[in-house]
Amino acid sequence: MFRPGIPLPGTDAERGQPRPVEDARAPVAAERVRTLVESSVSAVLDIPSDRPSDHSTPGHGSPESRAVTQDGDVVLLVPASSPAAQLAEHAAGDEVTAVMEITDVAPVAVPQRIRGRAWIAGWLTAVRPEERAGYARLIAERNPAGPSADVAWVLLRLEVGEAYVDDLWGAEHVEPDDFAAASPDPLAPHEAELLQHLAASHHEQMNMLCTLLSERGPACAAAEARAVPLSVDRFGMRVRFCDIPVDGDACAGSKGEGDGHGSAVYGYFDVRFEFPEPVADVAQLRSAMRILFESAAG
Repeated sequence: MFRPGIPLPGTDAERGQPRPVEDARAPVAAERVRTLVESSVSAVLDIPSDRPSDHSTPGHGSPESRAVTQDGDVVLLVPASSPAAQLAEHAAGDEVTAVMEITDVAPVAVPQRIRGRAWIAGWLTAVRPEERAGYARLIAERNPAGPSADVAWVLLRLEVGEAYVDDLWGAEHVEPDDFAAASPDPLAPHEAELLQHLAASHHEQMNMLCTLLSERGPACAAAEARAVPLSVDRFGMRVRFCDIPVDGDACAGSKGEGDGHGSAVYGYFDVRFEFPEPVADVAQLRSAMRILFESAAG
């Protein structure tokens, strides 16, 4: 029996993204950070000691690729001309304190599109010559297409001192040992393509998920809500139901004038659909999605 959707509270836009209920199965914080670090989502480096005197944070470049070693260090491929590369090279073996910020943006159009952020703070050093070949292979595994041949690249290593994640599941600190021991979610390399495919080619089946909701189901169906797949991991899928007329505290947000909805206020709410069992790959995900859609069809 497929577990029905779990409504997620906290949909008021003033409070940010909705959070899950406590009994929902979820990746632990270390796994979520590890997944973001090994993904291709946007990341920037900041070196506090090199900030301008006005204390602004201009950033010190974006890594072209990144990977995690067996010891839990983060290997970064950056342009040789970048501030981070030059600072690490000129440190003459000394460690440079750095923070990498990763921003996770939903690959589909949806309200509140930023799904979360993670911060990795630690010590940045240039990779030693004897380690470059091994780390280059590790980077190549994560980025088979390879970087541009028109740019000179260098490898840096970020030794993790602490990490923090604030995402759809909540905000938590992560210890270096937990980060090193964690594994990224197996669906992460395919998540963007999967969500875009569901949104583009299965929107009717996605909208039928209203039938699996309890108290919000009738309002969802009557409003002809859009069910947008927001995230998927090995435990389940999170769906954001949009274009819902605001009724009490049901949802939050609004549509602008002239959008065909008159002066009514519309918003969204999130629901988590858990898989019967955790999935390990795309084939198992397809099977779980088929069960979900069959349950919605009745």
